[in-house]
Amino acid sequence: MTIQWFPGHMAKAKREVEEKLKVVDFVIELVDARAPLASQNPMLQHTLQNKDKLIVLMKKDLADEAVTEQWLEQLTNDQHNAITVDVNQKQDIQHVIQAAKTLANKSLEKWKRKGLRPRPARAMIIGIPNVGKSTFINRLAHKKIASTGDRPGITKKQAWIKVKKEFELLDTPGILWPKFEEEIVGYRLAAIGTIKDQLLPTEDVAAFILQYMKDHYPNQLSERYQLNDPSIDVDSLFQHIGTKRGCLEAGGNVNEEKVADIILQDLRTGKLGSISLEQPDYQIEEE
Repeated sequence: MTIQWFPGHMAKAKREVEEKLKVVDFVIELVDARAPLASQNPMLQHTLQNKDKLIVLMKKDLADEAVTEQWLEQLTNDQHNAITVDVNQKQDIQHVIQAAKTLANKSLEKWKRKGLRPRPARAMIIGIPNVGKSTFINRLAHKKIASTGDRPGITKKQAWIKVKKEFELLDTPGILWPKFEEEIVGYRLAAIGTIKDQLLPTEDVAAFILQYMKDHYPNQLSERYQLNDPSIDVDSLFQHIGTKRGCLEAGGNVNEEKVADIILQDLRTGKLGSISLEQPDYQIEEE
């Protein structure tokens, strides 16, 4: 299965990123801590080339802490600058500012050596849709600047934002790549709400979540849905959850679409517990 979704504003945003990259000193790339590799845009890695980059693993509060630590270790071993963030924690935002200042100082030192007048460092923020970029920027700026929402594709244009006197940020729209060649990537991104729900049947995405939890988080699955036997098959799980939650139609049949919506919302809001949908068992590569 190949999933394709590349709205016109995303194609335009990619071109603008390529143009503005020349005037920034470093890049802040936001990824989802629950799926750090799947949520990293491979299309932009070649565009970024050798520009210094800070990888920010967003929504760490929704991810499995132990798995996130493994991701940080792998990213560090691969010579990446990486940090985890819960945007509702002030100390996390301060950690980001300090990490960004470290990268900024490298650029400012170059300006000093050239005898040029110092200026605030410039950073570009990139990330896929619905990764939490707008909220992240608002926290950095200590005021509401970027529009926020729980739908992919809220930000539609670029804008410069000042972070105190430390540096300037260039906000960019969330950009996906034209198509997902690997089916598993599409399911991971659909599960966390990065791509529109209309692109994949919600029942299929929910089935993916249930199977993944059966394999990796059976206790959390049992606790949330009051299972006596978490080893039952996915179809039976749908029937069980639908019956428990009252998703019944005339004749007593379970409405699987309603069940799927419940499962998706339970995952996205953390009601299923802290879950990572991707394990760091292979290397992150840049072109």
